[in-house]
This record gives sequence, structure tokens and C-alpha cells, in this order.
Amino acid sequence: MTTETSPYLYPAALTSWQSPVDFYATLTRVMDALRAHDMTIFADIDQSAAATSVGQTLRPTRLILFGNPRGGTPVMRANPHAGIELPLKVMVWVAAVDDVRVDFLNPGPSLSALYGIDSAQTTGFGAVARILEAALAV
Repeated sequence: MTTETSPYLYPAALTSWQSPVDFYATLTRVMDALRAHDMTIFADIDQSAAATSVGQTLRPTRLILFGNPRGGTPVMRANPHAGIELPLKVMVWVAAVDDVRVDFLNPGPSLSALYGIDSAQTTGFGAVARILEAALAV
């Protein structure tokens, strides 16, 4: 597993890891790790299937919406507009042959900067990155 520069532009709050295993094994690892840490999987969106449904192609890409109301509820109580940033998202996708990626966008910085959420309420979102990184360890 590595984090490295992608040829695609992405924000500083996004972490992109290269998985040591294939797409479906990566997807399983990610989902299992989230569930093991009391995260609720709200949606598993197969974006490549959606593309196929309109006659287009897209590399294998799954967007997982997940979270834990213990973390998200206080944020939304502090500022209801912040709910647009939740639930959390992780994307598993194939960048190239033998290059499966896992992307996580930590909402903590934008919740603090854009919605005035106290950083003490957003630090837990950073733990998700550690959970995902551990899930990808060989």
C-alpha cells in the first residue's frame, strides 16, 4: 500500500492509497473494516454500472457512503448546513492495470473552515483514514 501523487488533481483533504490487492478484495477489506469499527454502510454505489446503464464505460468504481451517528449528529446539531458534507465517503476504483485506489475525503477541515464546527468535534473523522490504511496493510 502506498500513498503517492496521482496524475489527477485532488484536494489536500483527500487521501489516495494504492491497494496491494485486486479491486474486489479491496472493496471487501474496506467494507469489513468500516463495519468492524461500528460504521453504518448507508449506500454502495456502483458508478461503473451506472455508466453502463447509459451506454458509457467507466473503470470499476464504487462509492461507499458510511458513517456513525455518534460522530455526525453533534456536527449537524452544531450547524445543520454541515449535514451536506455527511455521510462520509470512500471510493474504491481502478486507476490502471494493477493499480487499485482507495480515496477518502476527510470532511474535518471543511467542516471547521466552512461551517464553523469546532475542530474538537471533527478530529474523529481523521481516525477513518487510519482505519482504511490498516485495512489495506498487507
